[in-house]
Amino acid sequence: MRNQPKYNFFKNTSYALNGLKDMIQNESSFKIELIIAIVLIPVIIFLDTTLVNKALMFISLMLMLIAETVNSAIERVVDLVTLEHHEMAGRAKDVGSSIVFLSIVVFVVTWAIVILDIVN
Repeated sequence: MRNQPKYNFFKNTSYALNGLKDMIQNESSFKIELIIAIVLIPVIIFLDTTLVNKALMFISLMLMLIAETVNSAIERVVDLVTLEHHEMAGRAKDVGSSIVFLSIVVFVVTWAIVILDIVN
């Protein structure tokens, strides 16, 4: 049997906001990426480019935050299971880190393509 409460939009929203609050309080990488997002969202708004480009820029920026959240969830579950060094635990954490790395690559490439398109 699953340990899952009955669906309630407001309770589930509060769980999500609690998770975001926890990420902001406890995850330094997330804080850095959140600051980057807060700085760059106005850039997206005022940049002279198409709506599609703006959407791609926003999505790539949010993907970075989502990836960091997934990575933190993986790390916390692994740490819950064992604090001892275990090869599979390390590999799971490495995969989580690769999610973040790939999302940053997507972010940088997307922004570079759009900015180069604007400049040319």
